[in-house]
Amino acid sequence: MKLALGLAVLILSVGLAVSVGAVSIPLGTVGRIAAHHLFGWGGVDWSAGRENIVWQIRFPRVLLAGVVGAGLATVGAALQSVTRNPLADPHLLGISSGGAFGAIFALMHTGMVLGPLTVPAFAFVGALGATLLVLGLAQMARLKSADRLVLAGVAVSFVIMAAANLLLFLGDPRASHTVVFWMLGGLGLAQWSHLIWPLAVLVPCGVWLWRQSRALDAMSLGDETAATLGLNPGRFRLSVFVAAALMTGVMVAFSGLIGFVGLMVPHLVRLGLGHANARVLPGAAVLGALLLIWSDTAARLVIAPEDLPVGVVTGLAGGVFFLWLMARRD
Repeated sequence: MKLALGLAVLILSVGLAVSVGAVSIPLGTVGRIAAHHLFGWGGVDWSAGRENIVWQIRFPRVLLAGVVGAGLATVGAALQSVTRNPLADPHLLGISSGGAFGAIFALMHTGMVLGPLTVPAFAFVGALGATLLVLGLAQMARLKSADRLVLAGVAVSFVIMAAANLLLFLGDPRASHTVVFWMLGGLGLAQWSHLIWPLAVLVPCGVWLWRQSRALDAMSLGDETAATLGLNPGRFRLSVFVAAALMTGVMVAFSGLIGFVGLMVPHLVRLGLGHANARVLPGAAVLGALLLIWSDTAARLVIAPEDLPVGVVTGLAGGVFFLWLMARRD
């Protein structure tokens, strides 16, 4: 029931988010434009300018925000279970930074050598490399506590972002403005053609993680418990990290660095739905989509008609939430 209500709110939020902006468009007009394009229903009783704003600019942006928010929140929920770490999320563990490094390398130094797949592919490789680096450092240093694993991720994130800044410095100055905005998190360049790639990753990886809900529940109880239930903890943890790197890398490739969504949302979902991952994962996807849609809407409205990077909005909210979470754990 709660999930169905969340989906209904999500659908309504998409329409409302498309309707608001520097140019306000009635929700009814938004619905008629969408129905006309999707099903050919109704006559055209709106201007070409409004149709372009709704269908070509705002709809792709809002839908991309929803897909990216769902993906990052799902990754955060899975990482927190598989690492038994309530502070785990793709941003704090350095996965997002690795994805950003790969995307910047592709955008500014290689060109589109793989066509449309270039940036997502390089972002995935970067995210996976950062993931393996964090796991390798944790294994070498025998970092067993959750807090120390996060510290290892933060350290790796700083190093990778320093390397990304070096790539930015050495690249074409004419492209630096776009890349800097992208590094802060931005959805303003969204197009319909962009949606296929994050969707093609979110759906299969999200379904696979959901099907592993019982295994994730077992991992959250510890490796010994998981082993007694027939799991290979090391192999399963690695498979979850690979899925997390794939999802994060592709999301980062199209949205830039958006932090704290994966940290905040799973905790909020657990407050309302409990700790069973069969409910937490789909709940996190819905709430993550809602959070990023409205964060991006706020970013469009704060200094309209200019766009504020959405990463600024989520970073502000996430920083406050992080401090609350740390205080609550104490």
